[in-house]
Amino acid sequence: MASPFPGMDPYLENPAVWPDFHAEFIGCMRKALNDRLPGNYDARIGERVTLIESLEESAKLIIPDVAVVRQESATQEAPQAASGAAATALMLEPVTLPLAYPAEATEPYIEIYFTPDRSLVAVLELLSPSNKIGVGRGDYLLKRSAVLSQEVHLIELDLLLGGRRMPLGKRLPPGDYFAFVAHSQRRFNCDVYAWFVRQPLPILPIPLKAPDADLPINLAEVFSQTYERGRYERCLRYAEPPSAPLADADRRWAAELARRKE
Repeated sequence: MASPFPGMDPYLENPAVWPDFHAEFIGCMRKALNDRLPGNYDARIGERVTLIESLEESAKLIIPDVAVVRQESATQEAPQAASGAAATALMLEPVTLPLAYPAEATEPYIEIYFTPDRSLVAVLELLSPSNKIGVGRGDYLLKRSAVLSQEVHLIELDLLLGGRRMPLGKRLPPGDYFAFVAHSQRRFNCDVYAWFVRQPLPILPIPLKAPDADLPINLAEVFSQTYERGRYERCLRYAEPPSAPLADADRRWAAELARRKE
């Protein structure tokens, strides 16, 4: 079944669903690329492990296995300190607390190679929440800078309303969702494609090795295939408000479309 939305489905921003959608979307995007790429190109999926949250940003994702705390009675008398030569070592009862540490997630992305010499031509990223908040954002920005320092195209899809946008030298155009296309021949500028939640996903040009022309990829088709393959209508809670941070008018619009799905 198809999504009830004309473009990106904001209900997919649910943290319980997004990781699966991310992986499925990357797989469908890779197939769309390989179906259309010239014979001397090849799209491959890579993976990396990233931190998904920090204690300073939010403690709610830091889930300990066991927490044992022994609390003394407020009326219990404190031990008396010994004096003189007969002093003995102070015996303390420990309080056991859970460790706080960032969790990890595996994130897939796409690399496009020029096959005669296996040279890397482009990297395509679907941004995840960990790329936009917490310690994972800093880690991602370092890897992003490493790609931008090479003669490699970088394509970033931001299909999330939440979190911080990618850093740019000027203010972004109005929009809910964005695609950033940084051509290796035009460092350090970036083509920004912006659209709103009520609009369909656009056709995105994927740059290749010069002098080959950009490859147009219909993101709406990729999304539709992803939604159907993932069978997300089974797990998305369309009877509830979306968790994505929509504007009030868009939230009412999304809830109405979702009710029709039910």
